[in-house]
This record gives sequence, C-alpha cells and structure tokens, in this order.
Amino acid sequence: MKGKIKAGIIGGAGYTGGELLRLLINHPSVEIAFVNSKSNAGNPLSKVHPDLLGETDIAFSSDLTDEIDVLFLCVGHGDAAKFLKENKLAPHIHIIDLSQDYRLDIGDSRPSVNENNFVYGLPELNRDKIRTAKHIANPGCFATAIQLGLLPLAKAGLLSDIYT
Repeated sequence: MKGKIKAGIIGGAGYTGGELLRLLINHPSVEIAFVNSKSNAGNPLSKVHPDLLGETDIAFSSDLTDEIDVLFLCVGHGDAAKFLKENKLAPHIHIIDLSQDYRLDIGDSRPSVNENNFVYGLPELNRDKIRTAKHIANPGCFATAIQLGLLPLAKAGLLSDIYT
C-alpha cells in the first residue's frame, strides 16, 4: 500500500457516524481527513461522542474536500441521494453509503451515481464485486441477518422461490 487511505465522513454526529469513527480512528491504514456535521462544526468529536475523548483532536467541519480516497455517507435515509445530487464529487472518490438509499435494485438495474452502479456490500455474497467497486451500498442489519441465515439453504438448493 502506498499510504494511508484518506477518508471523509458525512453525518459524523449520528449513531452510524459514531460507530464508523470508532472503527476508523485508530485503524493503521486509514487517515480521517474530515468529519462533516453542519450543526457541530468546530466542536471536537468527543463533544458528541464522549468515548472518543483522548483518541483524537479532530473537530467536526462543515467543509468538504476532494482530497480523499473514500467518502462515507452516514446520513438519514433519503439524505445520501440528496447529498450526491447537490454535491459533485471528484471521479476518483469511492463512495460507501450507510443509509438505505442505494441498497435495492430499481427495476432491472442497480442504483447509480455518475454512471457508477452501487454494489450491494455484503461480502459473503459480493466479495469480488466489492473489491473493484467504485460505489458500495452497505446492507442493513436486518437484511444482513436474514440473508446470512438463509445463505446455507440457498447454497444447498433448498430455496426454490424468490420472495421480495
């Protein structure tokens, strides 16, 4: 690896953003470039996430930068699509959406931004696609539990119908 992966987080003040911060803050291969929160701009992360006190001196920002490799969208459902429509991102930036906005197929196609389809990010089903994906839709917890529970039955050919 050339250097650390530079990550930006939109919606870092919420629950999902906080959990992501806990995973990334001391990750040896990740540098957090910014944590966006308009309502908390200027405040240290530990003001909203007290368990991060002493872990980092990063403050929330209302600014965005293209000097990142990956952007995590930790916003409410519907807000990720709105954010991507309102903000043109540099083409090199990978997007990982933790909302539900890009999880499901629309008709016969995958949701996309800038003609890059979102790959459903469940490694047990899409590991190879995730490795090369530009945009990833993180699956929800209930869907993950159901899919992983049914996976052995599907692999054994014991599921004959598709239910939606």
